Amino acid sequence: MKIQIIFPVLALAFLDPASIAAANDLKPATFCRFVQERQDDFAWENDKVAFRAYGPALRAGKENSGIDCWLKRVPYPVIDKWYTENKKGKSYHKDHGEGYDPYHVGSSAGTGGTGIWLDGKREPLETFTGYEVIESAPEVSRFKLSFEREIGGVVYREEKTITIRLGERLFEARSVFTRDGKIAVGLPICIGVTTHDGKAEASSNTNEGWIACWETIEGSGLGTAARMEPSRISEIKEVESDERDQSHIFLIANTNDDGAIDYRAGYGWEKAGEITTREQWETYLNEHGQRDAD
Repeated sequence: MKIQIIFPVLALAFLDPASIAAANDLKPATFCRFVQERQDDFAWENDKVAFRAYGPALRAGKENSGIDCWLKRVPYPVIDKWYTENKKGKSYHKDHGEGYDPYHVGSSAGTGGTGIWLDGKREPLETFTGYEVIESAPEVSRFKLSFEREIGGVVYREEKTITIRLGERLFEARSVFTRDGKIAVGLPICIGVTTHDGKAEASSNTNEGWIACWETIEGSGLGTAARMEPSRISEIKEVESDERDQSHIFLIANTNDDGAIDYRAGYGWEKAGEITTREQWETYLNEHGQRDAD
């Protein structure tokens, strides 16, 4: 199944209702869809983790290309259920037994959000301007998000293809960048994980190619991370800032001859039961080698 909708800000459309209904089955499955009814979110999940990115309706706000974590602790899809119940007053910011969304993104990179690395700082592209669902099936879901922003008179664009597979805590991402419409070879890119203004404890492993944070949110531990092929990393940098949402740990890498970078990102939540300590989270990252290659 391939559903392609590349839209201007004011010309949005819903996915086919049959595709949405199929995701309500309580069997473990991957799932993704555009959520126009919640200010143009795009959300995706599998049996372990769930995420969302922000779309055109929030383009004038503080949100950008950062990625939000939805903390789930059940193996079946929850995206449609949580959005539907939230509209009826049952907030997904409170855990009713399946998980919830306590993770703050704001203007940060969240978990695995990218940016142009200019003059020693992250310059994020704005919220996505278009999407394409390539596949949404029980074993794997794949889609594209398009981002852009003019910075210093230059128009940067990113086309990010995200793949999420059943059983994996890290989604796969391949981002292709252009600069004024031309493939951006050797462009410095940062992949960030927010430290939530220093509340999270950051760590990294250069040999294994990952950055990570461990923090406690409302009494429960959360590990977040991003990783890439170690040989592609030019620098790992932790940035502290007095400005809200600007403290991160970053992977910094240059795009290849195709203007692309490949990476993975995701989380492990203590309340879900499988990852309960920082040590377990870092062991997970060490044992799950980089699968993307240029």
